[in-house]
Amino acid sequence: MAELEQIKQISIRMKDLREIFEISIDMLSKKLNIDKDVYEKYESSKKDIPVGFLYEFANYFNVSLTTLLTGEEPKLHTYSLVRSGKGLNIERKKPYKYHNLAYNFLNKKGEPFIVTVPPTGDDVPITLSEHEGQEMNYVIEGTLKVLIEDHELILNEGDCLYFDSSKKHGMKAIGGTEAKFLAVIMK
Repeated sequence: MAELEQIKQISIRMKDLREIFEISIDMLSKKLNIDKDVYEKYESSKKDIPVGFLYEFANYFNVSLTTLLTGEEPKLHTYSLVRSGKGLNIERKKPYKYHNLAYNFLNKKGEPFIVTVPPTGDDVPITLSEHEGQEMNYVIEGTLKVLIEDHELILNEGDCLYFDSSKKHGMKAIGGTEAKFLAVIMK
């Protein structure tokens, strides 16, 4: 239930920002290159919101991703230390679990996450997303099947993938075990 409440709060903040800046849903969906109906579902909490889109949305309105996710401003300027197993948990409807590793650092150039992906069956399709910028994924444990447009890649522990995140992409854990990776999303 906590994940649904978090998505609802994020949706409220998205709507508030859009209304404060007096931008229509139609205009914003064009600016962010997203289908208007999909955006309306994000803003009304009827559809899970990909982290990549939230990052793009936050950048468009010149707010930090942490502010959009939590309603609180980052405060640290010199450094941010996140101990093992700690970080800002981002609850999602999706099976992915995100831990933001620099949530309290002000004016970040990128967003680092530890992402945990549970295994799924071979018949479960990979959900694709896209967002501006670039992304780096470093596999810590397990095996990931990654799709980037029409390219299929298998990443194992220690593999690192860097790509243009404006291309449709997605991944899933394979091999019957969860996969864990470091993801860094950058403008």
